[in-house]
Amino acid sequence: MKFIFKLTSIIYKLTHFIHKHFFYCIIASYVAGGLFPGFGLSIRDTHFGTFTFIDGSKVKVSLALIMLSILLFNAGLGVLKSELANLFKHPKLLVVGLIANLSIPILFTFLISITMVIWHNPDEVQNILVGLALIASMPIAASSTAWVQKTNGSLALSLGLVIFSTMLSPITTPLGLHSIGFITSGDYSEKLHMLAGEGTSAFLFISVLLPSLLGITLLFVLKPSAIAKAKEPIGNINLVNLILLNYANASVALPQVFTHPDWDFLLIIGLITGSLCGFAFLSGKLLSLFFKASEPEKISLMFGLAMNNNGTGLVLASLSLAGHPSVMLPIIFYNLIQHMIAGFVEKRFYSNGKNITSA
Repeated sequence: MKFIFKLTSIIYKLTHFIHKHFFYCIIASYVAGGLFPGFGLSIRDTHFGTFTFIDGSKVKVSLALIMLSILLFNAGLGVLKSELANLFKHPKLLVVGLIANLSIPILFTFLISITMVIWHNPDEVQNILVGLALIASMPIAASSTAWVQKTNGSLALSLGLVIFSTMLSPITTPLGLHSIGFITSGDYSEKLHMLAGEGTSAFLFISVLLPSLLGITLLFVLKPSAIAKAKEPIGNINLVNLILLNYANASVALPQVFTHPDWDFLLIIGLITGSLCGFAFLSGKLLSLFFKASEPEKISLMFGLAMNNNGTGLVLASLSLAGHPSVMLPIIFYNLIQHMIAGFVEKRFYSNGKNITSA
């Protein structure tokens, strides 16, 4: 009994520390991924078989996929019923968010393609554009719901953005890839157009849609008192889960960056992906002001527009663009930067889970 009490106390102190220093824990997870990738790679490489759909499409059930699903399940269970009802009564912000999520990064990539004509290495430019194409065409990240949950944003709007952007991905993902395929050249353009026809609906269904809908279903089945008791442990699980997922993703490519850096290429990637992410956060804030959204809705728009499902983008890049490994660097950088900016926004404006209306 004493052992259980002591273990519970240690877990409580650990989660309290992570909650208090979450921004720094995120940065530490990326540094650890670059320096000590072994455990992260084992997370990425752990599989539990293959799920086959009726149409013959297959999804490999990995530990990373399960961890991603837990994020969405917890988000679905944490939605307020009143928010959910209001979302469908007033879907304006949901529609605006979905349109902005696709159009903003495509427009940004088009502008980058114009300004980067002066860059000394045309092949590096193509790698960057293809990486941005994969970022732009992915649905909104499941991890955005964890940040929204941490900052007391509207989980209903956040989860709605994730679910509907995923449901629309069989249309929006090829549209994004084709759009940027027209501004790239040579083999890079051919690969993007080819990739646009391969779809990711099966993976997105099993890792995002299914767990989200299961969480929402339990929301209406379980007693409110049981859900209220579960909210704190759910929030703690999400924080730890998000840090481990970031560490596992960083373990894939950051070790190579640490050992064989191409400094000017890395610098321009950092500037471009940082600008895109910052612009997306700002766009979420401006759209919320224009449409007179509430503070929780503003938080959800900001995190939703700035955070994309880069895990899926990395999988697509590794499978279909193996001959161009550098296209993964913008995706990895964006994944790192989106959490760093999210952590900064949370720490600067929403520390201790309290909304500050001047944000």
